Amino acid sequence: MNKKIIILGAGLSGLLIAYRLQNKGFNIEIIEARDRVGGRIHTLHSDTAQVEMGATWFNDIHVNFKKLLSELDLNYFEQFMEGTSYFEPFSAAAVQEIQIPKNSPSYRVSGGTSQLIETLKSKLATVPIHLNEIVSQLNFENSKVKITTQNQSFAADYVISTLPLALFANDIIVTPALPQKLSDITEKTHTWMQDSIKVAFVYAEPFWRNKNFSGTFFSNVGPITEFYDQSNSELDKFALCGFISSGMEMYSKTERLEKLKIQLVKVFGQEALNFTSYHETVWAREIQTKSAGQIGFMYPHQNNGHPLFRESYCDNHLFFAGTETANQYPGYMEGAVIAAENTVEAILKL
Repeated sequence: MNKKIIILGAGLSGLLIAYRLQNKGFNIEIIEARDRVGGRIHTLHSDTAQVEMGATWFNDIHVNFKKLLSELDLNYFEQFMEGTSYFEPFSAAAVQEIQIPKNSPSYRVSGGTSQLIETLKSKLATVPIHLNEIVSQLNFENSKVKITTQNQSFAADYVISTLPLALFANDIIVTPALPQKLSDITEKTHTWMQDSIKVAFVYAEPFWRNKNFSGTFFSNVGPITEFYDQSNSELDKFALCGFISSGMEMYSKTERLEKLKIQLVKVFGQEALNFTSYHETVWAREIQTKSAGQIGFMYPHQNNGHPLFRESYCDNHLFFAGTETANQYPGYMEGAVIAAENTVEAILKL
């Protein structure tokens, strides 16, 4: 009889693990708390926009991620950086024009990063994905693991968690309790994007390109801290997209937008106000990304890649496989692929 594997989380790591294991003699199901797949990969699509609210860029050093794109016949293109960019050093200073050297280009997935997610999902015809199921308890006391959500319970031989580690530690009760050393580390592990606010302005025309501006902008002042051209590869949808100060979370969406508009005019001029739509994601408010129980300051990537995350627990019935567990590039899409491949290898050795 085939062993049953429950994967917690339908992001890149979870879907890739299911894809690799689905024809290896296991019965696999995925439990996802959100109403969508993808996790911290989230592309917004409309007739006029294609903007990334989550993971976006990768580089040539991300060889495993690029290999996966090739395997799945997905294309990518270079991030547009041509022309004049801007830098705002401090509030009393004028915005400076700068040139960014093309020595290490970044890339984006053609059609949006969610193309990768949807492609993996489409290949999981026999793998049920249960959306809107928030796991609250894992019980390893009997021969089968019992997984409890707010709606139902599941039984499995193995559980692979790809959830943010601090979220797992704070929001899921595990019986018997996991080692204290592991719990202490997971509670203090930074989840990439957990404090990020990502915003996007969509335009009918790329006014910045028409003026030989790259759309790239860095600021030590804020509220916008970094901004980039986010036109699609076909050049029929145009946007500026990037990050704003995490302190902007305290304001309403309307208040944030008003502050951003002031800075847009300062940097790009009045034309920047001719946007057709505005989008934002405050990741700290995404309860599937950041636990309400996680308090206090965290350094970016704090405890990411800790060796304890790559051990198995509960007599080889519990594995961790989110991007923050990876021994290389934790927190990035490359790390998600590495973590998934490492976990698949461990499962196949059981």
